[in-house]
Amino acid sequence: MTRSATMRAVQVRSFGFPPEASLEERAVPEPGPGQLLVAVRAAPVNYVDLLTMRGRYQFKPALPYVPGKCPAGVVIAVGPGVEGFRVGSRVLTMAEYGGYGEALVVSERSAYLLPDTLSFSEAGAMSLGFDTAWVSLRDRARLVPGESVLALGASGAVGGAAVQLARAMGAARVLAGVSSPDRYADLEALGADGMVDLSRPELRESLREQVYALNDGQGVDVVIDPLGGDPFDGAVRALGWRGRLVVVGFAAGRIPSVATNYLLLKNIELSGIQISDYRKQMPELLDECYREIFSFHLDGRVVAPPAVTYPLEAWQSALEDFEARRVKGRVLLTADLPG
Repeated sequence: MTRSATMRAVQVRSFGFPPEASLEERAVPEPGPGQLLVAVRAAPVNYVDLLTMRGRYQFKPALPYVPGKCPAGVVIAVGPGVEGFRVGSRVLTMAEYGGYGEALVVSERSAYLLPDTLSFSEAGAMSLGFDTAWVSLRDRARLVPGESVLALGASGAVGGAAVQLARAMGAARVLAGVSSPDRYADLEALGADGMVDLSRPELRESLREQVYALNDGQGVDVVIDPLGGDPFDGAVRALGWRGRLVVVGFAAGRIPSVATNYLLLKNIELSGIQISDYRKQMPELLDECYREIFSFHLDGRVVAPPAVTYPLEAWQSALEDFEARRVKGRVLLTADLPG
């Protein structure tokens, strides 16, 4: 079958509130040396996509650009010198942009073969959240089996992945921080041992009180924090001696600060993660990351989060529903490039 010469993609032509963007027809790109052309089957909608489209992310792509990180799909063409992939290979890509389209070109170093047991939708639902959580726990926090973990924003992509991965990695106690307590039941089924209610007032004190009540009167060893803001203020105080807090993002809106003398008093450490840098600087660690994640999935120790799918042409509705939190689980854009 002849490959389609054209495709549809969301083109962002200016940053803003809202950005100037529309679904447009464009030529299907050709893969160069060491590259793959991938037909997108499932692309996750992420908070970082909104930030980037509005010009509020720390990295601004050159305009115009196609948003959408880390889609899953099928290889439809390979460039010269590619090894390990062929036309028909099912892959999860670590692309920085291009997911909100019917096809994209990625480096072979930014693609991972999917196990047969993982569907495109499942891979898309795990994308970005699971690799970020894995690196946060394994590399930044250096989680040791038997330690305790608090995952903030546990109903979101990274926090939810951290709950599952911490349990799979041997954490003795996993606490889930949620702002909507009605969502905790799903997390308990995935391995959470207790709920920290982030909707309570005065989180600086009440978060620590909840953690101590759930963790035998002690602080936790590890906190994974995609939220910032008031939850961060409380989480720093909820760390135990030699505890480690990993800053993932600021979905709560406020970038917090900390008095560094507090780090001395409890011998605690703060670190941050920018997963895009890991893909560029330490691709071999991401290879290890996906080997273990896929192995955990194969063993049944982690499952893909639930997802709601939207066709590519409904991309605006998908973003609106995602931001308004009208959807339970991940939001995916799906496409089916003919040919």
